[in-house]
Amino acid sequence: MTAARTPDGRIAIVTGGGSGLGRAAALALLGAGWSVAVAGRRKDALEETAALAPVDPGRVLAFPTDVRNPQEVAALFDAVRERFGRLDLLFNNAGAAAPRRPVTETPLADWNRVLDTIVTGGFLCAREAFRVMSTQTPQGGRIINNGAPSAHVPRPHSAAYTAAKHALLGLTRVLSLDGRAHDIAVGQIDVGNVAPFDGGPQPAALQADGRTAVEPTIPVERFTEAVLLMASMPLDTNVQSLTVLPTTMPYVGRG
Repeated sequence: MTAARTPDGRIAIVTGGGSGLGRAAALALLGAGWSVAVAGRRKDALEETAALAPVDPGRVLAFPTDVRNPQEVAALFDAVRERFGRLDLLFNNAGAAAPRRPVTETPLADWNRVLDTIVTGGFLCAREAFRVMSTQTPQGGRIINNGAPSAHVPRPHSAAYTAAKHALLGLTRVLSLDGRAHDIAVGQIDVGNVAPFDGGPQPAALQADGRTAVEPTIPVERFTEAVLLMASMPLDTNVQSLTVLPTTMPYVGRG
């Protein structure tokens, strides 16, 4: 059985950490005592995330990274190991969206960008995390992939995003299996509608029957609480899959 380590002093990487759910997760981890490397393509956004954390600046590393680029991903993990000495958590959060269009009107460029970011980027980051976590002392760590309800049930006109999230779920499962030998626990969080970060109204969403409807939301704190729950588990315990969504959001029986 793997002994649990206290959260204080543990090290995390959060991809897509310059905004949205990635920023929220990074700040929550920092608030819980972790040191965090925030990665993303926009240096200014990463530095803004770091500045929002009321912690010792030495606990935050803003490292510009395009997760689609294997050399940049490797450089990120090398920098974390050099700065902090180890890695305890990878939150694989970087994503990409595309305008919702019928499949016949979906540009190949949109398909490639979404799949490259979510699937290939997730794989590249997980591969580097395995390399670090399997060779460090003490061995092991945790990977949390940020999925979506669309990993299980699609929305209309979302071929690229739905395919990417389904593929990420498959990646989560195989990494969970392969990680057993190295004390690497791998799980996925699928979060539903989170209230807009700017405080504005929730936009209407296209439903399967052709209607549009404004769906319920949850505050971002429900999401960060779930991430912290998963991250806090000892490595002999894995939250394989966690779905968090508004009680009345269309999901069970969607469509």
